[in-house]
Amino acid sequence: MSRTIAAIATPPGEGGIAVVRISGANAHAIAAKVFRPLNQKKSLETAGGYTAMFGHFIWQQRVCDELVALSFRAPHSYTGEDVVELSCHGGAAAPMLLLQACIESGAAPAGAGEFTRRAFENGRISLTQAEAVMDLISATGRQSAAVAAAAMEGALAKRIAKLRQSLTELAGHLAAWVDFPEEDVPALEQENLEHTLNDCAAELKKMIQGYGAGAVLRRGVDTAIVGSPNVGKSTLLNLLSGFERAIVTPIAGTTRDVVEQQVQVGQVRLNLFDTAGLRETDDVVEAEGIRRSYAQMERAGLILAVYDGNRTLCEQDVLLAQKCEHRPALAILNKSDLEKRFDQTQIAPYFTEIIEISAKDDSFLPHLTNAIETLLGVADIDPDAGMLASQRQLDAATRALEAVQDAMQAQQQGFDLDAVGVCVDDALHALYQLTGEEASEAVVEEVFSKFCVGK
Repeated sequence: MSRTIAAIATPPGEGGIAVVRISGANAHAIAAKVFRPLNQKKSLETAGGYTAMFGHFIWQQRVCDELVALSFRAPHSYTGEDVVELSCHGGAAAPMLLLQACIESGAAPAGAGEFTRRAFENGRISLTQAEAVMDLISATGRQSAAVAAAAMEGALAKRIAKLRQSLTELAGHLAAWVDFPEEDVPALEQENLEHTLNDCAAELKKMIQGYGAGAVLRRGVDTAIVGSPNVGKSTLLNLLSGFERAIVTPIAGTTRDVVEQQVQVGQVRLNLFDTAGLRETDDVVEAEGIRRSYAQMERAGLILAVYDGNRTLCEQDVLLAQKCEHRPALAILNKSDLEKRFDQTQIAPYFTEIIEISAKDDSFLPHLTNAIETLLGVADIDPDAGMLASQRQLDAATRALEAVQDAMQAQQQGFDLDAVGVCVDDALHALYQLTGEEASEAVVEEVFSKFCVGK
């Protein structure tokens, strides 16, 4: 019998309430040792599922706090086991004392992600749903939360299930045709074979292509603000931050090192890096800052290339544009409140879009936000579509696609159906690994190692 575990399920710090969660066969018996119902006629040990009781936290023969005890019975609980959640007053002392009392009463401290892992192992959720739990916890925007919630409700698992059903039916037909030639198995029409494989390949491609936008919503994107000195890079950083994060002066070279700031822009979290102005210089310190600027630009998942619309275009401006070619880069023509002297036609071939703003005026922020979301592909994302949420899932989907494409190639090159069937089986194996039904212990450990204790 597995041990009964307990942990604080709410974040540390001051708050209205804190929750200690207990899960396992002895959850109610352990909780009953520290909880005394206000109604003495009731007993937590015999409480049914989905019931609540008010009472006191009793430990070492004294009242330590008021408690609300929530009872859940297997299999209708988060973990699929008997679960009790004890809500006490928030803060540091009360929940820690309550957890200590539960452990001394027979519970074992829960490991990172152990509650969710039990839900997975007890068949309550798939591995993709388990991964979505942490995505929902760490979501910073409404859209990223919606994507994670959809995955947690099984949107991705259902999408994979449809693929598996099509491939399983195909694999069964192929196996019957190959292994039992003496039986009256209907011939597999080439047109139906091609149609099934093409549909599966198209769906997998769509799923893989959507990974990038989903990853941006979940984890944010490293963003380099680059440009020549005094074009308004630091002013742009301050506009996006909502406060004066960087020093702004008319003196060229004020920013000597990379200034970092994390901001929420629309539905996207940007990890902003305001870099030193790009120019030729004999100043050793400034030159090092410029070297770091180029290095940060190479690592960035988004480049905001800032130009001064009140200046005439120079060679450095064109060089910067050329470095942005084929990169996720947005050209920002700043200082739209002044006379325009910049010839943007010279840099237009290197960017998908050029927008004009005044970084001193926050009324331009919605325009900038829309341009960033469009460039990153998150403007029209469907949160209910069921998106790949991790590199592990992406790798499995990619292997499945490669196997389906191998099956298509084998069929087109005239190989026998046995070879096609092997490829289809490989695709199915990758999809079962994606949902966790054939995941190795090492993969499961890797997934849950990223979880917090108490979840």
